[in-house]
Amino acid sequence: MTATHLFALTPGEPAGIGPDLCLLLARQAQPHALVAIASRELLAERAEQLNLDIQLVAAGPGNWPSGPARAGSLYVWDTPLGAPAIPGQLNPANAAYVLETLKRAGQGCVAGDFAGMITAPVHKGVINQAGIPFSGHTEFLAELTHTEQVVMMLATRGLRVALVTTHLPLKEVAAAITAERLSRVTRILDHDLRSKFGIPRPRILVCGLNPHAGEGGHLGREEIEVIEPTLEQLRGEGIDLLGPLPADTLFTPKHLEHCDAVLAMYHDQGLPVLKFKGFGAAVNITLGLPIIRTSVDHGTALDLAGSGKIDSGSLQVALETAYQMAASRN
Repeated sequence: MTATHLFALTPGEPAGIGPDLCLLLARQAQPHALVAIASRELLAERAEQLNLDIQLVAAGPGNWPSGPARAGSLYVWDTPLGAPAIPGQLNPANAAYVLETLKRAGQGCVAGDFAGMITAPVHKGVINQAGIPFSGHTEFLAELTHTEQVVMMLATRGLRVALVTTHLPLKEVAAAITAERLSRVTRILDHDLRSKFGIPRPRILVCGLNPHAGEGGHLGREEIEVIEPTLEQLRGEGIDLLGPLPADTLFTPKHLEHCDAVLAMYHDQGLPVLKFKGFGAAVNITLGLPIIRTSVDHGTALDLAGSGKIDSGSLQVALETAYQMAASRN
């Protein structure tokens, strides 16, 4: 089997809903072979708790599947837990397990075993509580692949939003928006829309930082001093950019109808709109990596783990997006 048709799936925090999501998805056949990198014991226990009849089929290096799993079965690369996982109860003893699943998936993508990886949510707090510095999937995979700059993009039907800055306190955002950072992020966004989404000439709408995009300098000068000159330089490189535009009117049909992505200056400028439009059917994509990585748009939902009262829609969208990206890349 070629790497084009083999994907890695990491269930994330074992006390959360990630294992449940993987099992729910296994009820239907997937168009490509999907290998869950997880504790087989954990998945078996959770399947019993959820009253799901899912056959867990062993897979791993030297034993990769020759085709997609049939409905009701799931390929599993067994990865041992550090301690028993109880739904809803975080345990720092399993932090190393979570990171090992990510490492196996990431290294497998780099080696060409996998065409891409799809991740269920992790819990950053419990990993740090275990004494392991961890700020998230994105940063972990950037370090693993020796990538200097990555870009977070969320997507749902009809809208893609990428971020210049991600998890920063609001008071630090303006200083972080430098010409260098804006240039790097925009180039990565344009490059990956072409190479991983098959868009020949992406059109990108760029948000201003300030209300009314600074209103000619009366509401802030970042647009005049940093954003506008940088966008003009990037246009000279052949990147199709419109902006900076006021964020309060950019997210309207007349603008979005003719664009391939929106570039927002900070986390809560662009993502509330996207999540209002498509929460539960959105996907988190890490751009700039040499590998394909998609993820769900929600957290671990510890209170719902083992209950069966969850929606696997976002993970399904993450899978479909990874499949499409791999096809476009070829």
